[in-house]
Amino acid sequence: MPSAPPASEHLVRHVHKFGGSSLADATRILSLPPLVADGAASTLVVVSAMHGTTNALVAMADEAVAKGDWRAAWQALRARHLDAAAAIAADNAALHDALVADFDALREDLEALTAGDAGDARIARVHGLGEIASSRLVQAALGDGWARLDARDVLVVHPGEMGVGVEWEASRTKLAAWRATHPPQRIVATGFIARGRDGNDTTLGRNGSDYSAAILAHLFDADELTIWTDVDGVLSADPRLVPDATVLPTMSYAEAWELAYFGAKVLHPQTMAPVQARGIPLRIRNTLDPSVPGTWILPENPEGDAELSPVKGLTIVRDMAVLELVGNGMVGVPGTAEKLFAALHGAGVSVTMISQGSSEHSICCVVRASQVEPARAAVEQAFADAFADGRTQAVEVTPDIAVLAAVGDGMVGFPGVAARLFGALAQARVNIRAIAQGASERNISVAIAETDATRALRAAHSAFWLSPQTVSVGMIGPGNVGRTLLAQLAAVLPGLRSRSQVDLRLRAIANSKRMALDHFAIEPGDAIARLHPEGGEPLDLDAFAAHVRAGHIPHALIIDCSASDATAQKYPGWIAAGIHVVTPNKHAGSGAWTRYSALREAQRHSGAKFGYEATVGAGLPVILTLRNLIDTGDTLHAVDGMLSGTLAWLFNSYDGSRPFSELVREARGLGYTEPDPRDDLSGLDVARKLVILAREAGLQLSLEDVDVESLVPEALQDVGVEEFLARLDELDAPMDARLREAQSKGLGLRHLARLTRDGKATVGVVALPAEHACRHTRLTDNLVQFTTDRYASNPLVVQGPGAGPDVTAAGVFGDVLAIANALGSSEGRYA
Repeated sequence: MPSAPPASEHLVRHVHKFGGSSLADATRILSLPPLVADGAASTLVVVSAMHGTTNALVAMADEAVAKGDWRAAWQALRARHLDAAAAIAADNAALHDALVADFDALREDLEALTAGDAGDARIARVHGLGEIASSRLVQAALGDGWARLDARDVLVVHPGEMGVGVEWEASRTKLAAWRATHPPQRIVATGFIARGRDGNDTTLGRNGSDYSAAILAHLFDADELTIWTDVDGVLSADPRLVPDATVLPTMSYAEAWELAYFGAKVLHPQTMAPVQARGIPLRIRNTLDPSVPGTWILPENPEGDAELSPVKGLTIVRDMAVLELVGNGMVGVPGTAEKLFAALHGAGVSVTMISQGSSEHSICCVVRASQVEPARAAVEQAFADAFADGRTQAVEVTPDIAVLAAVGDGMVGFPGVAARLFGALAQARVNIRAIAQGASERNISVAIAETDATRALRAAHSAFWLSPQTVSVGMIGPGNVGRTLLAQLAAVLPGLRSRSQVDLRLRAIANSKRMALDHFAIEPGDAIARLHPEGGEPLDLDAFAAHVRAGHIPHALIIDCSASDATAQKYPGWIAAGIHVVTPNKHAGSGAWTRYSALREAQRHSGAKFGYEATVGAGLPVILTLRNLIDTGDTLHAVDGMLSGTLAWLFNSYDGSRPFSELVREARGLGYTEPDPRDDLSGLDVARKLVILAREAGLQLSLEDVDVESLVPEALQDVGVEEFLARLDELDAPMDARLREAQSKGLGLRHLARLTRDGKATVGVVALPAEHACRHTRLTDNLVQFTTDRYASNPLVVQGPGAGPDVTAAGVFGDVLAIANALGSSEGRYA
């Protein structure tokens, strides 16, 4: 994002405000002088109480009013400040005496409260003692030439419905009188405290020190206000919920207003008004790391600032509830909304969000959970006549609600922002209860379930490129393909996050017996070791899936590299729960039709993706090519395919010069076959792949519908592996006869899967002419030939390595990345 320049290169009047965390102890206070030495002609430093002091003072006042024991707390707070004074300026007797006098006055006020004299002014004086004391410490730390301003001497305020208001003319007059007797251009002022019109002490409310600084910046005609705190600036989201939240270099007053109202901790909502009235630039900086530029808050964003993302920040407000007034008789009746909100106003209920459909059948608003029962009672009383007449039917309350707000000047006039937000929430399986957007288009607010709040915030943050797309990943089956995939993940993940804004977080790993779960992440290189017999825990696929579907991570994905039918049985339920699934396991795509239908139905309802490209052709885009043909309106006539790398090698090598059994033994030695070569020679694996392609083409085909030729003689099908290997020679004579017959006709043998337009499916050895594409493959290549309307005379061929852990793992990884990338847009690769 572009950075903002200071208000001017040569500051005339600069106001600095230091919060309690910046004044936690003497060391922190002694670090302030270089922070305010910026060359400004006039400098005003506004201070909060030392960290934790105001809470202690409020507790003491409460204890005194309740006639409890506050003396130990008073003594501890007094000692803390006197110790700080000694560390800052040990030889400054005036500082010590002033603090002693302050705490003596505090003790007198607490004694008066204990005696029953609990006036508002006295309580305010107790609450505000922290700023008085810290202003003395800061003045001493800054050194000679600094005056001290007790804000009560100049700041006049009055209470109002929307908070404390400033008596501007009276305050200006008092400030002018104070300045006439205090010529120094360097001043330390107290925050938080003021006086009312009646001259009695008061405060600006909790977090009022920032407000004080903004008021004094206005009164002093400042060129700039810097608020020093313990964070690097205003963040795009709460970093406790979104670890990838980023510091916003710039934002406008309007954006700051919105974020402050919705709970951004760096700013108090009232802080903006005084600086906005004079157009004073405001900067948020970190006392602990002053090298960080911080966040500039300006009248308008710099040109081009909104181009990277229309949304500047996101925030969550929790502990809310939806209150809905429902009634058929409300349609077209004027004054219904006025009556509703008047009732809420009368009950002192603050409305955070309002939503009403054009049908006028209902009005809903979001209120704080603590106010929902008074709100309900007030509305029921206000509409008692309407309930009696049947014009309104109910006041409904939905508890446990959070409000997610997306804020940004770039949203104004920018199409598709709402679509991107709602799409991100849908991808994260977050249901929206209510929606509100003002005409300014600067804020979109949605009410969601409290339990979805963190996941929703992270999903929205990723959707607007404010952080990487984070995906909780679980892997099942660390065999040859799984191990290779883990190695690929280990090599690619570090660069993937920065390059593609995708954060694939492996949080669970499982084999057929055990699983290891991690709240944060498992390093891919360490994953196998986590499954040693003493590690992890017994495999429970339901617990595994529940862990992967973490509430604090927006997206979940399970990679199944096993060949387990029991695991494939879980896919429909996982997908229905919003968990994406990627697999080379062919059981789901070729198993029982009822399960396959349930899987597809779950996809339609949940929106979760199913990546299964690697089930046919490993890393080749076989399914993608077929899908593109069908989806673009082409008509499939036939599929011919060499779908087994093992069988492709055998028949590409078999020319009669060597017995077929010898080639089988060699293929086994090279690792091309399964440990039991009958798993390859049976043709069942090829048949499963053909069923997957047939279903992709829209045919309701099952495994039992495929005519499969097994190359294993019946007499060898049920014997042990060693006996089968010993009797392999029994395959030679029948295969030799078939080869000689084919060669006599100028043909060659290939193992082929075939699917016709009418759904006839066959798998077996076929004699093919020399011009057929399957006669021209490399040894272990897979090849799929599609004959369609468009590719009738010259069929479309997909050919390449179709076996081996490297290419299969790469095919699985490609599906994973396609799904992860699709999560950031409304379009995806998979249905």
